[in-house]
Amino acid sequence: MRIVDEARLSQELSRYESAEPRVVASGNFATPKRLLEIFDQCVERYRLFVLNAQDPMPNRSGVIHETPFVGPGFRSSGRQLDYLPMRLSLVPQLFDRSRSPDVVLVHTSPLFGGKVSLGIEVNIMVAAIERVRFRGGIVIAQINKNMPYTFGDGEVDAELIDFAIEVDQDLASPFITATDIVTEAVGEHVAEIVGDGATLQLGIGAIPDAALAALTSRKGLAFWSEMFSDGVLALERKGATDQSQPIVASFLFGSPELYSWVDKNPRVRLFRTEVTNDPVRIAQHHQMTAINTAIQVDLFAQANANHVRGRIYSGFGGQTDFTVGALHSKGGHAVIALGSWHPKTDSSTVLGCINGPVTSFQHSALVTEWGSAHILGRSQRAQARLIIENIAHPRAKDELREKALHLGLT
Repeated sequence: MRIVDEARLSQELSRYESAEPRVVASGNFATPKRLLEIFDQCVERYRLFVLNAQDPMPNRSGVIHETPFVGPGFRSSGRQLDYLPMRLSLVPQLFDRSRSPDVVLVHTSPLFGGKVSLGIEVNIMVAAIERVRFRGGIVIAQINKNMPYTFGDGEVDAELIDFAIEVDQDLASPFITATDIVTEAVGEHVAEIVGDGATLQLGIGAIPDAALAALTSRKGLAFWSEMFSDGVLALERKGATDQSQPIVASFLFGSPELYSWVDKNPRVRLFRTEVTNDPVRIAQHHQMTAINTAIQVDLFAQANANHVRGRIYSGFGGQTDFTVGALHSKGGHAVIALGSWHPKTDSSTVLGCINGPVTSFQHSALVTEWGSAHILGRSQRAQARLIIENIAHPRAKDELREKALHLGLT
């Protein structure tokens, strides 16, 4: 690894001036912002592959955005966006089959024992580094003293990185939405499903966070998740976690306090996506309980978590991987939790049948602020009845009963 200044790095990047390279960069809240700015200034045309890209991102003529999970930084891309529908566990295969990287930009910790760590974003980046090295491309790091050193698959030998710049930037944290009574009620109902000794996976958002907040009285909880945030730290401090099991994830985001806590913390292991999101590995955990959210559910227990008004909003993420894995776990649950009413559109989030792409289906339970519908093993008619009576908003029940009749579900 050669540590260079920005001028020297710009000279190295001049080789791509007449090409259209594919650039894979760390996503979520770990994007190497200054490194990406330099690349964007040096290269006129390129393809940028980022998971859950946050604002701001290069968004101009000549830059094509590629991703299997659309974040706010890519949602306004329009025709410059290539959305790739795919389970998160399978995304690394893209690098071998059809979307091989030419350049990989990573955001790392400082050197420690001859290695740097990918810190809060391991995810697909290990596979990207392996593939770009195989193809003779380059790996460039932004070394940041504020990036925690996390143990696991994200520990990268310095010799695997071609160039690095040293730029210290504060790591971004997600915007925290104020908890309301609906979110709290949903979290309480989800918590009723989780028993002592369960292994948890939680998706992104206020509702999974509310579920964690309602679990402080549990004992022996373990975590095998694609991500985690501050709610896990709170449970750790409350004594609700199994100290004999490491806390496993593939990426994380949260407060500066969380980032400080995970730094060189042997309790935390960040593994590559192919490990954390493998349904076979997920199923091996006792009482594996996957807690995810959605934009809409319907009477067939289908969930839409990635489209809004016919346009892509996010992507499959790990929801499908963990739904399948949890259902095959002994004592496991695959839970979709959401509020029953969308206040901005003044409409029910429980539909007769979703009219558009479906993210996941065949869950064990659907949960709203009104209660839980435990649907695994139920007939279609019984399933629809439980959804209407147990989780739908009272304003929507009559219409849903009519739709059930029309759909042959009564």
